Amino acid sequence: MKEKTIASESESRICFENLDSWARVQVQGFLQRLLEDEVTELLGRVKYERREAIDGVQAYRNGYGKPRSLTLSGGTVTVRRPRVRGLEERFESRVLPLFAKRTQSVADAIPELYLHGLAEGDFDLALRGLLGDKAPLSASTVARLKQRWKGELVTWKARDLSDLDPVYIWVDGLYVKAGLEKTKAALLVVLAALSDGSKVVLSVTSGYRESTESWSAVLRDLKSRGLRPPRVLIADGHLGIWGALRNVWPEVDEQRCWNHRIQNVLDRVPKSRREEAKVLLRKIPYSETEQKAVKARDLFIKWCRLQNFETAGQILLEDWDRMVTFYSYPKQHWQHLRTTNPVESPFAAVRLRTNAAKRYKKVENATVVIWKMLLVAENTFRKLRSPQLCADVAAGTKYNDGIKKIERAAA
Repeated sequence: MKEKTIASESESRICFENLDSWARVQVQGFLQRLLEDEVTELLGRVKYERREAIDGVQAYRNGYGKPRSLTLSGGTVTVRRPRVRGLEERFESRVLPLFAKRTQSVADAIPELYLHGLAEGDFDLALRGLLGDKAPLSASTVARLKQRWKGELVTWKARDLSDLDPVYIWVDGLYVKAGLEKTKAALLVVLAALSDGSKVVLSVTSGYRESTESWSAVLRDLKSRGLRPPRVLIADGHLGIWGALRNVWPEVDEQRCWNHRIQNVLDRVPKSRREEAKVLLRKIPYSETEQKAVKARDLFIKWCRLQNFETAGQILLEDWDRMVTFYSYPKQHWQHLRTTNPVESPFAAVRLRTNAAKRYKKVENATVVIWKMLLVAENTFRKLRSPQLCADVAAGTKYNDGIKKIERAAA
């Protein structure tokens, strides 16, 4: 008999191999006690204790509901909600609300995992291994999420923007496979830096490529909802956005992305000479003044002429005025204004999701998922360097080669 007792104790002993299951049992017992204590607090008496009716109402325990699985971040447990009868109003538990199947932390993790690349069909296999076999998770969970996001997107796209004070705006197009079309669908994204230096996503809209008409529709929509014109718009070389800007906000300054321009130039240089060309090209946008940038540009063009790469030099000269707009703004902001990196960086995470999906059934589905991803990324956006200068720029302060101009008093 003694040997049997020792063996039983040995089997129930906590060790690393059964730590997860032991912890879940402890949590399950703790939650069940919380539910019991909640009813005790409500009725003012412990189980089996009698008490006089209050105002003619005699509430009492009436057994338990069916066992329910509840998924927490540490796993899935099974509990039973105590039933209460005799109340004028239905008893609502604070610990375990009706129909709740997972805690908020687990509910928040599902869209995060999906948005960061976990395919719908993989949810069941991936999450049950972490949260237990009874975890109420499936591909339909994500499908319901996406339906809810569609409603949220409609509201977001209609929100009033008159309280925002944009200083800089970056725009870019993201292409995804959607529907039966052979060509990719264009999603037009607008991101802004506000007068306090913070960055926000303003628009995520499907368009016909990156045409002037599509971009004009995006900018007009923002304007109709009260958005004031920014000081500068930064974009890549697509002509559509520049035509749209002239249509809607002709007073806004224009800055073309240097990363795209350098890549366009390098495409016209033989691979064997690209590293050399890259060194010369990168000196141009990082020159301390606009005049020095012109000298660095001319030096590259001379190098191209000597190497018989004249086409590369001609591309660098194209649209030059749009390439050096950033010199008219604070030097502390140049790193933000020279390229479309602020909007392209969140695209890196978006591409994980779009690559996992391979092809969306509808452009609408792609739009809602990418919009949600960008809003998640928005929570991690950093402010611009020297954010206090954004208010000066918004107020119309002038700069020359990144230095604030000093207004001379009238004689």
